[in-house]
Amino acid sequence: MATGGAPFDALSSLNPDTFTGESCAVINFLADYYRDVDTYPVQPEAMPGCLRTLLPDAPPENGEQMDVILEEVWRHIVPALTHWQSPKFFGYFQANASTAGFAGETLSTGLNVVPFTRAASPVATELEGVVMDWMGKLVGLPDRFLFFGGGGGVLHGSTCEAVVCTLAKGARIVGIPRSNFRVIRTSAASGYGLTAASVRDAVEADVASGLVPLYLCATVGTTGLGAVDPVRDLGELARRHGIWLHVDAAYAGSALICPEFQHHIDGAELADSVSMNPHKWFLTNMDCCCLWVASPAALTTALSTNPEYLSNITEESAGAGVVDYKDWQIPLSRPFRAMKLWSVLRRYGGAGMRAYVRRHVEMAKWFEQALEADGRFEVVAPTRFSLVTFRLRPRHEGDDDAVDGLNRRLLVAVNASGRAFMTHFVVDGKFVIRMAVGGAMTEMRHVQDTWELVRKKAEEVGALQNERNVR
Repeated sequence: MATGGAPFDALSSLNPDTFTGESCAVINFLADYYRDVDTYPVQPEAMPGCLRTLLPDAPPENGEQMDVILEEVWRHIVPALTHWQSPKFFGYFQANASTAGFAGETLSTGLNVVPFTRAASPVATELEGVVMDWMGKLVGLPDRFLFFGGGGGVLHGSTCEAVVCTLAKGARIVGIPRSNFRVIRTSAASGYGLTAASVRDAVEADVASGLVPLYLCATVGTTGLGAVDPVRDLGELARRHGIWLHVDAAYAGSALICPEFQHHIDGAELADSVSMNPHKWFLTNMDCCCLWVASPAALTTALSTNPEYLSNITEESAGAGVVDYKDWQIPLSRPFRAMKLWSVLRRYGGAGMRAYVRRHVEMAKWFEQALEADGRFEVVAPTRFSLVTFRLRPRHEGDDDAVDGLNRRLLVAVNASGRAFMTHFVVDGKFVIRMAVGGAMTEMRHVQDTWELVRKKAEEVGALQNERNVR
């Protein structure tokens, strides 16, 4: 304890009795937070440096009780948070959370194993292989990406890690200069997805210049607009030129568990790797990214490190087919992520997760239809999943700059209200507002309230009521 100035006994910091009391206090704190999160401004008014003025210049010499720490969190931290779990958070993409995800994260953190090799924690490696095959089947991946089909999967922290690891096959993490990346323009005509023709032209131009194209990333559900690239067409092109094809379904991959969305990865059998993030839209607490590869050897050859102190000397670890996940990633250490994804899959099941995804899709479709019925707004890209992109329409030909300013003011006004939070994107030189529906606590009433908020703020920033239905 910290009473009387006595130091807290760090030597008994994992005492089971202390663990019970302090963990329960944290759980009760979070339960109260989630109970009231709907009442907080989604984005706070927090000036840079605001926390530094409230906290001491140095850590305490003597430890303090957990209730004192939680009280400070309540007074100083919570009011200055952007509340990602608010049902009115529609920015970026969601960072999903759930009771099952929290339970899995708690188990993972509590057990605190480090499964970088099978010997380091055998069942953690086994469970990761199981859940990666489960997820692969749910999203409709070809068998070649599953362990029993000769492929395999690994849980990373983010899509960035997954992309770097698959790119390492060709680049060996030595770095590729910016001048060697090709960003290919898209247009409204293709729904802002890549076209095989535009990629083919870029590839052929590079080959003619003596360059070797080595990596192509196709996206299913782009961050800005939710666009979908033609996986089969790009796969056939990649095969002809010996290019590694990675399919990035970070956001929309969760929707692929629904049969009505699986056509978006038609041609996945031509890809070399696929990734999606359960922490975005699959009720799995941060962080959790699934990466599947058709040829694990191609990945481990590029990433494997084998210092003597990590050598497996047990008989059961020396057999063929043993997975050491340190060789599937860039860092050496790693958390037991499989526990939380397994908890979510066990708790809610495939049917429950499909219902969860479809609920958000319905909400997004309602919001899109409300926009289309109001002549002041335009939907910029078709809503394929649960991301709605929209803007106030130009009043006259050629006034795009003025309209961009109007949309900027609209977004600022919506976010400043504290009643909703959205983010933006720029496409074809146009400022576009993004509304990503997908929060675990979001209900239709929150979407409807946000629509009323958008309408009201549109009028306040200068989109007049009498221009409704003028196209």
